[in-house]
Amino acid sequence: MKVTKWQHALLQIEQEGAQLIVDPGFFSELPATQNVVAITLSHVHDDHSYRDHVEELVSRHPEALLFGTEEVRDKLSSLRVEPVYHGDRHQVGPFTLDFYGDLHQEIHRSIPIVQNFGLMVNQELYYPGDSYTIPETPVATLACPSIAPWLKISDVMDFLEAVRPQRAFPTHNALLSEVGHQLYNSRIQDLTEKHGGEFRFLRPGESWDI
Repeated sequence: MKVTKWQHALLQIEQEGAQLIVDPGFFSELPATQNVVAITLSHVHDDHSYRDHVEELVSRHPEALLFGTEEVRDKLSSLRVEPVYHGDRHQVGPFTLDFYGDLHQEIHRSIPIVQNFGLMVNQELYYPGDSYTIPETPVATLACPSIAPWLKISDVMDFLEAVRPQRAFPTHNALLSEVGHQLYNSRIQDLTEKHGGEFRFLRPGESWDI
């Protein structure tokens, strides 16, 4: 399985000639795509489910299945978004999609908490969306959020300590400067390598075969 990291949170995953697009948000340009069979949208925030990007992907790949929270379904009511819940599993082409959790991390007590899911792909790659939801199965490869209004690096470190992935790369990182990448990546790297895992910093457009 080949994972390509684009700007911020957008992931493009390829297996057996098919592609899965994860969280096409407005901080990322859409990459070239082919044979997209599914698009997953972890929550309603535009940096994860930008209407223009989703509509463009559907126009390119009208047979692709869309999965999101109920709030995403309501936001994109003109599209066929299937709501998913904790414990759901969907098989789409070569991709087994397992969904975990139900809520976004708190940004501030004055801001309503939205729905969110974490996504496990082929029991290999775990992407938590905007949460620290720990899946019920071991994590081989973790797409680890590194900066956000809801994020503290101490919480990320606790999350990594709990998950202990075999491999990790940072995501959700469009807001960081080059110095910021170095600082936050070093914490993710330290905790990953502490338990024998491998860390890579994937720049937009770079891939990892896992």
